[in-house]
Amino acid sequence: MPNTELYIGLMSGTSADCIDAAVANFANGHCQLIATQSSDISDLRTEIHALAQPGNNEIHRLCQLDRELGIRFAETVNQLLTNQQLSHSEIIAIGSHGQTIRHCPPSAETRHSFSLQIGDPNTIAQLTGITTVADFRRRDIALGGHGAPLVPAFHQAVFHKPGTTRAIINIGGIANITLLHSDIRQPILGYDTGPGNGLMDSWISRHMNQPYDGNGDWGRQGSVIAPLLHQLLNTPFLSHPAPKSTGRELFNIDWLDRQLTLLDQSCSPADVQATLLAFTAQTISNAVKSHSPQVSEIYLCGGGAHNSSLVEQISTLLTPSLISTTDELGIAGDWVEAVAFAWLARQTLGGKPGNDPAVTGARTASILGAIHPA
Repeated sequence: MPNTELYIGLMSGTSADCIDAAVANFANGHCQLIATQSSDISDLRTEIHALAQPGNNEIHRLCQLDRELGIRFAETVNQLLTNQQLSHSEIIAIGSHGQTIRHCPPSAETRHSFSLQIGDPNTIAQLTGITTVADFRRRDIALGGHGAPLVPAFHQAVFHKPGTTRAIINIGGIANITLLHSDIRQPILGYDTGPGNGLMDSWISRHMNQPYDGNGDWGRQGSVIAPLLHQLLNTPFLSHPAPKSTGRELFNIDWLDRQLTLLDQSCSPADVQATLLAFTAQTISNAVKSHSPQVSEIYLCGGGAHNSSLVEQISTLLTPSLISTTDELGIAGDWVEAVAFAWLARQTLGGKPGNDPAVTGARTASILGAIHPA
């Protein structure tokens, strides 16, 4: 492949359903998605989610899962290279986000903030023969930041358009927004808006034994429970100013159960699902509206962009704004975050910062990640 500068990005998100791998070419200062591979890890989801909360024998379980995920990440890379007939020597480095187990951002209640991702990068480097960069969040946290979100810096690098203010909305297990100002001299803004697909996935898994609600078809069968929606929208995190980040530590099925016990009424499962979908749509739209009227373009990415019911509700709440997906900007929405970690690996090896202090709250920009040579 002539004129290439190839990196691989690896991503496993809050939903813990699959590993996404993407080959990106950064030759000539551009970012081009070359090839992708996805590997199912739903068989590990219960173990992953169990480690998000305190439990028995945690260290042993975490270390076993760390190695297992490292092997799975490496196998995904090797399969991608085989499918694309690429040699390991053609890849400069792998950038691995890893699988988040716990995320504890700065707060008055926390003595030391931290964020833990597993998926052993030593194993990835050894089994692929490719230098691997990982552990991107903790340097930002050492600088007083949240360690997340990191992807907005990538959004700025590849999606900014002079003269146009854009909002990039990633809807994964948790949803987040990036605001790209028309004037590149203005600092970007990025933060977690609240739950994306995570609560809906957990609820349908419990009641329908399905991993997710596809196009939101089950939620369409229910009706929004107004008192519950009002209660959910009063969650303190939602009113916190940026920088802010969250995860399954807050928005999980046990938290939802506690919310339901506070209601003075019984609720059908389908109605709860409809309410959770409305909750995600409302929190995303509220975030966008808080930056109006300057936002003129909105682009969605992540798994939630495939949920037509969710997209319809967001579109209705944000009318007349034009909403599309990052596919129109040159990177398919399912692969934006994986490509972002390929970019972050490139930043690290190039001695360039990977975080944006305006987003994470860190005291300064910094080179991120630990390098594990091939």
